[in-house]
Amino acid sequence: MRQIHLTDGTRVRFPGRTDEFDQGVEIGILAVLMDFGTPEITRTISASNLEQARALADKLGYRLLEGVAADGLTTVILRRAQVRPVLKLVHSA
Repeated sequence: MRQIHLTDGTRVRFPGRTDEFDQGVEIGILAVLMDFGTPEITRTISASNLEQARALADKLGYRLLEGVAADGLTTVILRRAQVRPVLKLVHSA
């Protein structure tokens, strides 16, 4: 049984459930956040869920950046493909 990152500071556990169930919950959370059109999503997920998360991100118009992996978990950052950097003109004094 492991903790699943729900929101900042909130984690959930499902005692008596399999690892496959936990992975499904993780992907479900990512899918909902991407469906909302959230511009940037940062989550810690199971490393074994990485390929499924990458495939889902591609389908929903996100780019997936893989972060640091440790203890079977990895941090992912999902950014909307349409989001462009915001450039600002700064005048010198």
